[in-house]
Amino acid sequence: MVQTVLIYSMGEVIGDGLIKLPFIAGLRAAFPDAKITWCAAKGETVYDGPLKRVVAGYVDEILKDGVTGAGALDVLPWVKPFGGRTFDLVIDTQENLRRSLVAKRAAEGRFVSAAMEARKSDWPAAVVDRLALLLSLATGGQGALQPLALTETDALSAAKALLPDGPVYVGLAPGAGGQEKRWPLERYLDLARDQQAAGRTPVFFFGPDEAADAAIARAEVPGALFPEADRGDGYPAVKGPLLAIALAGRLSAAVANDAGPGHMLAAGGAPLLSLQLNRRKAVKFKPAARRLEVLCAEDYGEGMAALPAEAVKAALDTLIAGAA
Repeated sequence: MVQTVLIYSMGEVIGDGLIKLPFIAGLRAAFPDAKITWCAAKGETVYDGPLKRVVAGYVDEILKDGVTGAGALDVLPWVKPFGGRTFDLVIDTQENLRRSLVAKRAAEGRFVSAAMEARKSDWPAAVVDRLALLLSLATGGQGALQPLALTETDALSAAKALLPDGPVYVGLAPGAGGQEKRWPLERYLDLARDQQAAGRTPVFFFGPDEAADAAIARAEVPGALFPEADRGDGYPAVKGPLLAIALAGRLSAAVANDAGPGHMLAAGGAPLLSLQLNRRKAVKFKPAARRLEVLCAEDYGEGMAALPAEAVKAALDTLIAGAA
């Protein structure tokens, strides 16, 4: 029986952390009673920061100090990594062989290693598929990626207050870190009006640096919702990724560019239409949505503007029909 699990990584910035959330949910489902320790070997992870409340109930301990394999000499046989601790199961998610040897020394039982699997011809290209394979290997084929079910009741209550039962909500996240990855805002606004005409309620997700775009959307699409900004739910401490992920669970479908909000909506369980600039990144960094449609601009021409509105609307309608 697996009572202790060590997940070995080098650490996570926000994008990595979001992509891995369905893996964490699947891991907890596979080992509901185990103590799960997450090692950020280089000392930094968003699971101990912006996503700490998101992974509450899934990750029991963050390990980032002491000998963790990040140092060149940590592999020496007399060095005791992880303070000499051992675990029933160790899943090594990183692909450096030297560090993998350090992680293996903590395995009292089963050891699953991305560093070993990456040398095989069938190693998946997509990060989420790699995580899914590691989870399957660790569970004898029984484990699978899952949407994250938040354990914070305040987050769930906030989401329900902001998006009450009744309407069919469609999430729209027009932002992205780089302008080249953004489908034009006016296309998102047209899509929002199409949703209203179909009897659905558009729900916009904008980041703190996108106030100007949010103001345009408010003016151009009366009746659209902006739940992250228009707070009247009584749970002001629920915000950021925690709120976005909670709101995702209230959506019938969502559309997002290749950016953090898309991964948050996927992690929260929303069927997702992901708009990507090129196919290579679309494959490697695809969101781990429970139902996913992907459109790539390069299949139609040059730049995100080449992605036709008709194709986006049709793919979104397919997602919503499947969720009904």
